[in-house]
Amino acid sequence: MTDATPHELMRLFQEGDEDAFQELVRRYMEPIVSFVTRMLNDREKAVDVAQETFVNVFTHADGYRPVASFTGWLYRIAYNLAINEIRRQKRQPAVSLDAITEPDAEGRPRMEARDDRATIEERMLEDERHEAVRRCVAGLPPRYRAAIVMKDMEGMTFEEIATVLGCPDSTVKSRVMRGRKMLRRKLERYLSPLEDAVPARAPARHLTRS
Repeated sequence: MTDATPHELMRLFQEGDEDAFQELVRRYMEPIVSFVTRMLNDREKAVDVAQETFVNVFTHADGYRPVASFTGWLYRIAYNLAINEIRRQKRQPAVSLDAITEPDAEGRPRMEARDDRATIEERMLEDERHEAVRRCVAGLPPRYRAAIVMKDMEGMTFEEIATVLGCPDSTVKSRVMRGRKMLRRKLERYLSPLEDAVPARAPARHLTRS
């Protein structure tokens, strides 16, 4: 069964083989969780959405027809559920705050207390940069967020993304280009304060004898 294609597994499941469904979950659960996490910037919610995705696969299996990419079909279910979750949260913070500190009054990420060693400072700066990217992606309008996540984070082709979103390749390309420009502008606002927050390395200060 591990050698079966997704279409074959769906056919077997339609015939009553629940092991085939479990194999689909084994193959695709983590990729779907990863995709939705990048859409929502909240892994706990992403796990819920991923589980709901496979509930949809289970309950709508009879209507499945192998006329297109299984992956595209599966990601489209996950995408639609993620968009529904984004709409529910649209008046709430778009990111999980579990791994970061509260933002300051201007909405910028606060810096954690830092060790005096430059290597620790640099690691923290890198962590803050990664978090800034996640914040900025999560702040994009859903249509551009989805295009950026699928193209630049999931590595999907324009054709695959078009299948998921149900739109022409040209529309996908346009959304990716515009999304990148929007992301670049957001990152400039987030990253500049972070770079200014960490002082330049000055090893001589620690090594010079008085």
